[in-house]
Amino acid sequence: MSCRAGFVWETPQHFVRYIEECGVPCELVTPYMLAAPFFRGSFTCLIIPTGFANPAYCRLLPALRASSDRIRRFVENGGNLLVFGAVMDKTDAYDWLPFPVTYRHEFVPRNVTCGDSALAQALVADYDPAHIECDGTFPAHGGTTAGDSSGAPLIIEKKVGKGTVIVTSIHEYPSRAFVKEFCDQGTQTLF
Repeated sequence: MSCRAGFVWETPQHFVRYIEECGVPCELVTPYMLAAPFFRGSFTCLIIPTGFANPAYCRLLPALRASSDRIRRFVENGGNLLVFGAVMDKTDAYDWLPFPVTYRHEFVPRNVTCGDSALAQALVADYDPAHIECDGTFPAHGGTTAGDSSGAPLIIEKKVGKGTVIVTSIHEYPSRAFVKEFCDQGTQTLF
């Protein structure tokens, strides 16, 4: 079975083309489609880009909240979910995820240390880990983490049912190898 990504945003973005250049077919999923009970996309991975909670960039957060049960079922059934930074200090910006996450917005370059996490290592493989732009940290969360040299959590990894959720404040595209691997590892699941 082939992999297929859903990119959740209001309008087409360069990120979609980047995903496709990684060898993964990608479909734009608008907030209206996401929240519509009749929408039935089939994906191995959903990607929520940076800025999803900031109304200056988009109106995605209400649709994510309205779809929280569908998102949870998607991951439990084997779909993978990649979520980037909220880019806004909102304590409840991630309340639609199937586990607790608190975010603190702070845009600075960081020295990323991935430890033993193969997914975290793959995520940043195209960059110098000593100097990666990040838009915040996760002071409270319900997963395992990779962080910066001071221990601040920057990447959260959590297995939920048969799927995996990655939440990251890395403010760069994920590596090409990560995109392909993360989408390939998911099970094509009806959303």
